[in-house]
Amino acid sequence: MFGAAIIVFRETLEAALFVGVMAAATRGVVGRGRWLTAGVLAGCVGALALAAGAEHIGALADGLGQDLVNAAILAVALAMLAWHCVWGASHGAQAAADARAIGASLKQGQRAPWAVMVVVALSVLREGAETVLFVGGYATGSGSSGTVAGALVGVLAGVALGAVIYQGLSHVPMKRMFAVTNTLILLLAASIASQLARALAQAGLINAWGQPLWDSSPLLRVDSPVGTLAHALVGYEAQPTGLQLAFYLLTLLVISVGARWVRGSRAPRRAPPAARASAHA
Repeated sequence: MFGAAIIVFRETLEAALFVGVMAAATRGVVGRGRWLTAGVLAGCVGALALAAGAEHIGALADGLGQDLVNAAILAVALAMLAWHCVWGASHGAQAAADARAIGASLKQGQRAPWAVMVVVALSVLREGAETVLFVGGYATGSGSSGTVAGALVGVLAGVALGAVIYQGLSHVPMKRMFAVTNTLILLLAASIASQLARALAQAGLINAWGQPLWDSSPLLRVDSPVGTLAHALVGYEAQPTGLQLAFYLLTLLVISVGARWVRGSRAPRRAPPAARASAHA
C-alpha cells in the first residue's frame, strides 16, 4: 500500500502543480475553469487509453514506441509552454494590471484559450499514464491487496498539496502575478526539456553526453518528499546527464531571450527630443 501511495503521490503532485500554476496564470480569464476542467478530463481519458494500449505502442518502432510517444508529448508541451512565456512577455503586464481585459481579449479572439486546455491535457495525460502503468506493475509484483487504497491516498495527497500551492499563488497581488507565474512556467518548461532529453536518449535518438555529471542523492533523493516537490517545481534531478543539463539551460536561455526580445520590440518607442519639443510648442 505504501509503495503504491508514494508512486501515485509523486505523479499526481507533478500534474497538480502544473495545473495549479496554469490556473494561477490564467486567473481572471473568462471561462478558464471550463478550459482547465476540459484539459484535465481529456488528459485522464488519454492516459487511460495510452495505458490500455501500452503493450501495442511499446511494440512499435522495434520496441521504442512508448519512448517515442513520450518524447512527442513532452516536445508538444514544451513548445506550448515556450509560446506561453514568450507571448506573455508582451501581453502580461497589461493583463496583470486589468484582469477584465483578459476576459475581453478572449471574447475578441485575441487569445487562444484552447492552448491552456491542450497543455494541461498533455501534462495530465503523461503523468496519468505513468501512474496507471506504475501502479499496474506494482500490483503485479507485490499483489493487489492494498494497492487501490494506496493509490487513492496518493491521489488525494498530491491533489491536496497542489491545491495548497495554488492557494498560495492566488494570494499574490495581481500586479505581480504575471512575473511569479511566468517564472514558474519557465522553470516547468526547462524541467520538461530535461525530461525530453532523457526520453530522446532512451529512444536512442541522441547518444551524446549521456553520462551523469554528479550524484546529489546523498543530499536529496528524488523520491523523498522534498525531492519530489523540487523535481515537480524546478526539474530537480539527483543524477542529471550532460544532455539533460544542456536542454535545461538552453531552454531557459532561449525562452528568456525570446521573451526579452518580444517585450522590447513591442515596447512603445519614445519620440526624439526635437519631436517632443515641437509637440509642446
